[in-house]
Amino acid sequence: MKEAFMFSQRMAQLSKALWKAVEKDWQRWIKPYDLNINEHHILWIAHHLKGASISDVANFGVMHVSTAFNFSKKLEERGLLTFSKKEDDKRNTYIEITPAGDDLIFDLMEQYNPESNLVFSGSEPLREVFGKFPDLAELMTIIKNIYGDDFMDIFETSIHNIERDFDEENGELKRAERPQTSG
Repeated sequence: MKEAFMFSQRMAQLSKALWKAVEKDWQRWIKPYDLNINEHHILWIAHHLKGASISDVANFGVMHVSTAFNFSKKLEERGLLTFSKKEDDKRNTYIEITPAGDDLIFDLMEQYNPESNLVFSGSEPLREVFGKFPDLAELMTIIKNIYGDDFMDIFETSIHNIERDFDEENGELKRAERPQTSG
């Protein structure tokens, strides 16, 4: 019991401290684009899922369905998302990122600056000592056990998409130029 309590308290305190740093980094990064964290996260999810239901957005975005819907509506008003229903599924509302939304996502990623990122700066000494960033396997296992395989599949898809969609040139992220395939 004592070990369980101490683990829970450590996770709570460390998660709170880490989230505060992540939140500051995230807000600083997206502020020039007049987005809040929920809006950016919804755009990010829509970019990676290509036609996600509001329920999918809420689940992967770890937010209430009404939050996902209301912020998606604001993004639709800005021309960054579209709403639709599927012929075979009238109950669910789906969102899709527009070309303007995709351009904004790619521009944001190209503007990422690790030097102004507290979490990166805090991890850099580990990278210098061990030659790599922490792999987060234990943390990912905890998240998988809480949110399930679908959550982790979407997470892995988003990481794969970054690998595919970006190249590094002179220490900066650049949208990858891949030949268009007809199909």
